[in-house]
Amino acid sequence: MSDWTEGYVADIGYTYGYYAELNPQRIKLAFLNSGVAFPEVGTACELGFGQGVSINVHAAASVTRWHGTDFNPAQAGFAQELAGAAGSGAQLFDESFEIFCKRPDLPDFDYIGLHGIWSWISDENRALIADFLRRKLKVGGVLYISYNTQPGWAAMAPLRDLLTEHAELMGVPGTGIVPRIDASLAFAQKVLGTGAQFARANPQVEKRLEQIGKQPRAYLAHEYFNRDWMPMSFSRMQGWLSGAKLSYVCSAHYLDHIDAINLSAEQQQMLAEIPDRNFRETVRDFFVNQQFRRDYWVRGARTLAPFERNEQIRMQRVVMVVPASGIKLKVTGVLGEAELTADIYGPVIDLLADHQPRSLLEIEHALRERVSFVQLVQVVMILTAQAVLQPVQDEATVTDARAPAIRLNRKLCGIARASSTVAALAAPLTGGAVAASRIEQLFLLARDIGLVEPEAWADYVQALLVQQGHQLLKEGKPLTSQEEQLAELRIQARDFRDTRLPILRNLGVCA
Repeated sequence: MSDWTEGYVADIGYTYGYYAELNPQRIKLAFLNSGVAFPEVGTACELGFGQGVSINVHAAASVTRWHGTDFNPAQAGFAQELAGAAGSGAQLFDESFEIFCKRPDLPDFDYIGLHGIWSWISDENRALIADFLRRKLKVGGVLYISYNTQPGWAAMAPLRDLLTEHAELMGVPGTGIVPRIDASLAFAQKVLGTGAQFARANPQVEKRLEQIGKQPRAYLAHEYFNRDWMPMSFSRMQGWLSGAKLSYVCSAHYLDHIDAINLSAEQQQMLAEIPDRNFRETVRDFFVNQQFRRDYWVRGARTLAPFERNEQIRMQRVVMVVPASGIKLKVTGVLGEAELTADIYGPVIDLLADHQPRSLLEIEHALRERVSFVQLVQVVMILTAQAVLQPVQDEATVTDARAPAIRLNRKLCGIARASSTVAALAAPLTGGAVAASRIEQLFLLARDIGLVEPEAWADYVQALLVQQGHQLLKEGKPLTSQEEQLAELRIQARDFRDTRLPILRNLGVCA
């Protein structure tokens, strides 16, 4: 009998994360910043969607027709349940790449995304995906792909092999993956603690192992303990994708576009002297010790003239999705933490603090005496990377997406009654998600069942928490008495009404 898992961890579910890079709306600003034309996305596909949070948010919060697969039937079942609740029409399957990629009923796609898949599958599956991209990605279509890469994983690769080999050979059969992970981590710490020469030659490895031990076991199972695991250099990735006529455009991680926070002047000059675009990426990975790449590739790159590029950037609308009071004028790049210039960032933040969408042209005109166009583009890139701003869809799309997004959000808020599984809600204004804690989702649920005042929302949440034996944390410590917990919930409910709720309503998250 064949193993349907193909060596991939299947006895513990993947995390319920939302990944903003998968949102096709983010393509536009990244491409324009790189001077390349972008496609309008009407059909999209996600390969290996995990629990399906991202694909369901993007299907419900847009009018794009989404298709996707994940081999794990439990994960696919959850994703299908979300799609059914939203009524988004997303076509989600629990098929292997071999079966899904050969389906005759799939359309050609404007966009295909793979997040956290490529490094953890076999060469056979990589070949299937590369062929799928060749056959099903339209001319002008975009691929988003993320993967572990060299040289950042060079020192860790032997340690990962040690962990997985211990889990396979020394783990107690029948105990499940989590005890085997714990035992492997303990064993690896013991090995390094003996004064192993490997640890002396690679002093950062012990710290990395300590950090790994603090991470959720569900994440570790899928990150480190699959049979297949292949950190790949950029040049090898290029080799895989060249047959599909794909060209590299830029990073999907917006901070990678800002050289000043990632590269020294000498490194920037050296890269500028390398004529080949792809070789520049290989060299850059050495400069920053890249561990994880998030890349956009396109089938047929079309360079824009500077005037056309700037004209289209000016038409891009953005919206602030967090309270202005919580924004810190700092950014962290490879070179460390940097201060953001208050005289430049402050006016942009103040203008957008009403959480209404504005085009970069509108912002430029309003601030023309204080912020240049070049400065404004960088401000928007950095604030978007920090999840302060998000790109905005056209008004007709927002209108059409509002109903399915609200239906999905009601489903997610219902799930929050029992757990903090999903910490995101769909925002039709942006076609993506906005972060929302379990308590915030329960406040929305209380509103949805007809409770009007914040005190009533707090009472509703308190009853749920008490019933389940859950305690609220304040400053990292549990509130042990029900009176303290209710008082804190009422404070949070009033703050939610005054600060977060207006933002969520503007984004179309709730009515």
